[in-house]
Amino acid sequence: MSYLKFKKIIMSLPGPLPTVFDQVDKNKTKFIEVLREAVAIKSISTDVTCRDECTKMVLWTKKKLEALGATVELKNIGTHVIDGKTYPLPDVIVGYLGNDPKKKTTCIYGHLDVQPANLSDGWLTEPFELVEKDGKLFGRGSTDDKGPVLCWLHAIESYQNCGIDIPVNIKFVFEAMEESGSEGLDELLYDVLKPSGFFNDVDFVCISDNYWLGTTKPCITYGLRGMCYFFVEVECAAQDLHSGVMGGTVHESMADVVYLLNSLVDKDGKIIITNLYKEVAPIFDGEKEMYENIEFDPIEYKKSLGAHGLAHNGDKIQLLMYRWRYPSLSIHGIQGAVWEPGTKTVIPGKVIGKFSIRIVPDQEPEVIGKYVVDYLNAKWAERGSPNRMKAHMVHSGRPWTADPKHEHYAAAARATKHVFKIEPDMCREGGSIPVTISLQEASGKNVMLLPVGAGDDMAHSQNEKINVKNYIEGTKLLAAYLYEVGLLK
Repeated sequence: MSYLKFKKIIMSLPGPLPTVFDQVDKNKTKFIEVLREAVAIKSISTDVTCRDECTKMVLWTKKKLEALGATVELKNIGTHVIDGKTYPLPDVIVGYLGNDPKKKTTCIYGHLDVQPANLSDGWLTEPFELVEKDGKLFGRGSTDDKGPVLCWLHAIESYQNCGIDIPVNIKFVFEAMEESGSEGLDELLYDVLKPSGFFNDVDFVCISDNYWLGTTKPCITYGLRGMCYFFVEVECAAQDLHSGVMGGTVHESMADVVYLLNSLVDKDGKIIITNLYKEVAPIFDGEKEMYENIEFDPIEYKKSLGAHGLAHNGDKIQLLMYRWRYPSLSIHGIQGAVWEPGTKTVIPGKVIGKFSIRIVPDQEPEVIGKYVVDYLNAKWAERGSPNRMKAHMVHSGRPWTADPKHEHYAAAARATKHVFKIEPDMCREGGSIPVTISLQEASGKNVMLLPVGAGDDMAHSQNEKINVKNYIEGTKLLAAYLYEVGLLK
């Protein structure tokens, strides 16, 4: 791009954004180095041996916020028990920057913990050493969620470095247990922060903990599926048996659990469980048109997955609707069965089939749990096996949706256009972020997911990365978001 064209684009931006964006660009190298520091902290919340690292990450972030002038508290959320031992949960950062009653107030949520990662898992680089290659920043937490959290901090810093007043008041809720189910956070939100009035002056809630649908076009997310996870346990004997000695003399547990799992969903992915679709929210006016306009190529999607075929005959609208706004059932495995390579001839004495259902508005976990257990008990009665069977829901999270026509979303769409010069897609996602609905209920305000990372960032997987462009332009996006929200009446 020529200098004159670049200058023309910059000067077309409203208010302070040309100056702020220029400041972001000037600090690109510095911002990458800050991310390098964050990635080096092994804040793996699922590994209790890394609990000190989680605390280190919390304290590191607290220091960064205080350097920006934020008032910060560390909230103790207690302990939890793992394998009979009690461990402290890392503190939650709660704070604010600015308290001007004339300004709007945005509450920002993010998480500082990460998934486990080892070089031996198939990483091409050390996962806790940020490596820049081909315009990509590889490292655990780079996109989930340390990078986006830092984008917020960099956006604030860029305003301050220009001597420009931040357009809104900002409140912060940053935790370090999200990858472990956000243990203790709901109690803090509902029982401490809400009664204390923390959310009283909050106008909007914004979360950057998700990704674009693809790799080129930005989006804004207004819905997530929830999840119900189930175990179905079948026991045929008090111990494993030898198939050559006992085969043919017992009703085998594996045959029973395979029968039950096979009764859940048909070959096209339709869930067979009675009443499962009963509470699914109807399609609202204009919803199908929204799907039609979303940038999504089923052929490229199939290729990116390495899939042999797609459901629903590869129809774009049907694929998106069944990925986001309809429930899906996935069978994940059978505990107790032989999984090692080779030809072991054991009859498992007890096996546990594991499956989950991604639920959608207006489905409630407790209701879905009853449908599933009742259905499996009925199928078990049909089976007529003498074995012991127990079906139960292990854990769950509710679905979330917001109004994509809300002024909050319109402000974010304008912010996106300032940076990327394109109207963002309004999307749902198939995954689950339970804290989203918790923040919506605790605050009583509109909640939005405003992603920074791209759809190929490989969060939770090997070689997690964030593109340098997404990291830097994402910082501009959040700066523009603060500006646009500040204009709302």
